[in-house]
Amino acid sequence: MTQTQTAGHRAREYETIYILRPDVAKEAAQKVATRVEEVVGREGGKLTEVATWGRRSLAYPISKQRRGVYVYVKYLGGGALVSELERNLRMLDDVIKYQTVQTATDRDIAAVAIDPELVKFEAIEPAADEEEYSLERELGLIDSPDAPPLRDDSYDEEAEALAAVAGDDEEDDK
Repeated sequence: MTQTQTAGHRAREYETIYILRPDVAKEAAQKVATRVEEVVGREGGKLTEVATWGRRSLAYPISKQRRGVYVYVKYLGGGALVSELERNLRMLDDVIKYQTVQTATDRDIAAVAIDPELVKFEAIEPAADEEEYSLERELGLIDSPDAPPLRDDSYDEEAEALAAVAGDDEEDDK
């Protein structure tokens, strides 16, 4: 028996957010989701909510990644469940970061009603071919294909007038 079963079906409520690589394949994301479900079930816990938040920018680069796929999981269980879940997330290469927070204590597992629609893991769509991040492009040192040109090299009347005035000055100096 697990710790939650011996304690009279009382448990704590936890939230875990894990971040997948931005280029994660649908099958790899499903593998992580399946592993999370298996660990929660095996450790006597109960999933209460799952939400895929999608691809988002990270606050800072993690493993040279600037974006990631965020997944939110809410569940009931004990401390051993959290340790085992985090151990499994640490072993998966597609997970680049995770964090768990305890949100409530002393919840009755049997009394919690679960909506089956809330605990389904959503399929993650493949990433659109995003242009690689470039500091030079962000600073405007390299023209983006979508951006207007920085300078128009076509005929410029103002430049010709300035050149003519400069030419007159050179003649006066002689």
